Amino acid sequence: MDDSSDDKLINACRAGDGQAWEYVLNKYERLVFSIALNYGLTREDAADVTQLTFTYLIQNLDTLQRQSNLGAWLSTVARRTTWRALQRTRRESTQEFAALVENDELVDQHSTDTFARWEQIEWLNAGLQQLNQRCRELLLALYFEPHEPTYAEIAARTGVATGSIGPTRARCLERLRQMLRER
Repeated sequence: MDDSSDDKLINACRAGDGQAWEYVLNKYERLVFSIALNYGLTREDAADVTQLTFTYLIQNLDTLQRQSNLGAWLSTVARRTTWRALQRTRRESTQEFAALVENDELVDQHSTDTFARWEQIEWLNAGLQQLNQRCRELLLALYFEPHEPTYAEIAARTGVATGSIGPTRARCLERLRQMLRER
């Protein structure tokens, strides 16, 4: 297909033209993928965002009003989908961390005993201190910063590439988990 306007492409897609779909994908796939990557998602999560964004396009094709702004529309959908993915990732990692530090033998989770809570904090701190500096700084930034910094802020502070924060976090949590089991 030639370098057609977005209006023509959308109309061709609505008519079921497979070449038009292929052209839309080729034209905008890298844009959508790069938006997710730039927000700090892994390549796998960025691929999921890309797939969801184009799924939304298919679902909303007939209601798309400003067809000439397809790139802007896809960018907006990609950003919103990325934000939801980041929120989900943060929620999952927080739950993962909470599960990691639960130690029923050390403290009853419903206890208000200050000493028991202090023991748990000391136990966790001792485990964190055994980690290398990179892991310790990353976990502290992800889980103990009061303002929940973005991946970009964490990357700038720790030197970990934005796209590597998730996988590095998983490895660091596993190391911490092993160290805490040994204590």
